[in-house]
Amino acid sequence: MAKTKRTTPRLADADLKQTIDDTSYEKKLAKLTLKLARIQQAYLASGRKGVIVFEGWDAAGKGGTIRRLAAAFDPRSFKVWPIGAPRNYYLQRHFLLRFMERLPPSGAISAFDRSWYGRVLVERVEALTPKDRWTAGYREITDFERMLTDDGIRLVKLFFHISPEEQLRRFEERLRDPLKRWKLSYEDFRNRAKWDDYAGAIDEMFAKTSTPNAPWTLIPAEDKPFARIAALTRIAEVLGEGLTLEPPALSEEVIEAALKHFALEPGFLEKLRGRTE
Repeated sequence: MAKTKRTTPRLADADLKQTIDDTSYEKKLAKLTLKLARIQQAYLASGRKGVIVFEGWDAAGKGGTIRRLAAAFDPRSFKVWPIGAPRNYYLQRHFLLRFMERLPPSGAISAFDRSWYGRVLVERVEALTPKDRWTAGYREITDFERMLTDDGIRLVKLFFHISPEEQLRRFEERLRDPLKRWKLSYEDFRNRAKWDDYAGAIDEMFAKTSTPNAPWTLIPAEDKPFARIAALTRIAEVLGEGLTLEPPALSEEVIEAALKHFALEPGFLEKLRGRTE
C-alpha cells in the first residue's frame, strides 16, 4: 500500500489518487487490528520495544490513524506522546532529551505524534534554531535512531502526504464541525504560506535521515481510509517482522491451578502448553 521500495522517498513519489472502498477498508482494518493485538502480546511476552513516528502535513490524518492503532492495543503497554513546542526546561537542554525520556520500557510500544524531526522541519522553516544547529540535527538524529535500533527497538517512521487543496478542504471541515474545531489554529493557515519551504525541508529530511536501519515510509493520505490501512500495514510489517504471533504457552504452574477448577480436555491442554497449533 505504501511506497517503501526506495530507501529515500520524495513527496513526488506519493500517488495521491489511491483510494480504498468501504468494504475492503473494513475487512482490512479488522484483520490488521487483530494482527496488531497479537504483535503487542508478543512484545509483552518477549520484552521487545517499539517506537512509531508520525509526521505529516497539518490535517493529513495522523490523529485518525493513531486512534485506530490505539483501538488495537492494550493501553497499559501503549503510550501516545503528542509533541508540541518544548517548554523552557527542554529549551535549555539538548533537543533529544525529551524524546529519550519518553522511550518505551521493555514490552511496550510508544507512538510519537510529531517527533524529534521538528528540529529539521518547523525549527528550520520558522528560523527558531540557528542554521548550524538544525543542520547538525540530521547527524544527531541518525545517530540517535541508530542507538535505538542497536538497542533492539523496532522503529517505524511514517510521513502523511496530502495536497494543499485537500488540506484546505479539511480545514473548512474542521471549521464547520464543532467537534473538530479545536484542531484548527491560526498557525495552520499561516503555515500554508510556507508550503514550498516545508516541502523542500521534508524532501531534504528524507534524503538525510532515511537510512537502512530507520527508513521513512511515505503515506499517500489524500484518501483517509487508504492512508490508515497503508500506515497500519507498515506498522504491522516492521513491528511484527520475524515474530511468532501465536499466543505464548502457559506455565505448568498456571495449568495445574486451572485443572483444579476446570475440566480441560487433553487436546486443549496441549494447546495451553504450546505443543500443537
